[in-house]
Amino acid sequence: MANVVLTDHPWPDVDIERGILAAAGYETIAGPIETSDAAYVESLVATHDPVAIMTCWARVSAAAIARPTALKIVTRMGVGLDNIDVAAATARGAWVTNVPDYCVEEVSDHAITLMLAFWRGVHALDRDVKAGSWNPASARLKRVSKQVIGIVGYGNIGRATAHKLSRGFGCKVLVNSRSLLKQHANSHQLEHQVFVADIATMQREADAIVLHAPLTEQTRHFAGAEFFAGLERKPLLINVSRGGLVDNDALVSALGSGQLSGAGLDVVEGEPAPPRAITQRSDIIVTPHVAFSSDAALAELRQRSAEDVVRVLQGNAPRHPCNAPVMG
Repeated sequence: MANVVLTDHPWPDVDIERGILAAAGYETIAGPIETSDAAYVESLVATHDPVAIMTCWARVSAAAIARPTALKIVTRMGVGLDNIDVAAATARGAWVTNVPDYCVEEVSDHAITLMLAFWRGVHALDRDVKAGSWNPASARLKRVSKQVIGIVGYGNIGRATAHKLSRGFGCKVLVNSRSLLKQHANSHQLEHQVFVADIATMQREADAIVLHAPLTEQTRHFAGAEFFAGLERKPLLINVSRGGLVDNDALVSALGSGQLSGAGLDVVEGEPAPPRAITQRSDIIVTPHVAFSSDAALAELRQRSAEDVVRVLQGNAPRHPCNAPVMG
């Protein structure tokens, strides 16, 4: 049986993946639950010579991609591709795929939950009560429908977040992406309470800014000192996309100077060991990269990832290709 290497799996078993692959005649070689470094993945691949590599967060380097004798596909069990050397896979004729829409509801829900935790005082008031303080007069809460929300990145998840905030909560929503600004003028209305906005407008008007953008060389440290300096309403910053979008040092400085009122982070540059300067602040809520997670989302992710591997290994095009491999 040909081997499929699963580099890491932040769930307790690989029964779903193994069952689908075994039924198609492939052996599953599973790495640890914990995310391993690139060297471990390279060693795992060199030992088992897989025809497919499945990865969650582990780094799949050019060296790992070069070693198998008959690699057909590298599939990201998730959305972002920043942990895969896509160019190396393309050059050697291997597909790169992902599952772009499995967790749309979960991630958009998580972004809104982080906002509500601040604006309705859930996090801070829970901490106070458990410390022995019962003081309703200390609450400084906000009417959510009066808040203006900026969303950077308007893919599937960004659209879901905008729809829930505008239709469900009655918020005015400003949305931004390069493609939107190419198609529409600033302040163009897309739907009820949702408007296209450039970054300057968002910095001027938003009470919270949600990052739903992919991590690229162009977006790395998008939320840095220059961005924070342009904020006018001391907004919340919410990041449920990639930690590298935010400059940690600039974030701490912006909170200290009052440019931001708080931050809700599901992803942090430096994870899984984020800096204590981030995790020890009471004005930052941090969750451990779980915005994507639910029982339903994980089952869907695992099934669809394994099925796409089988599809490619049986000679068919993948359902969600992310490259155009050089064949032959």
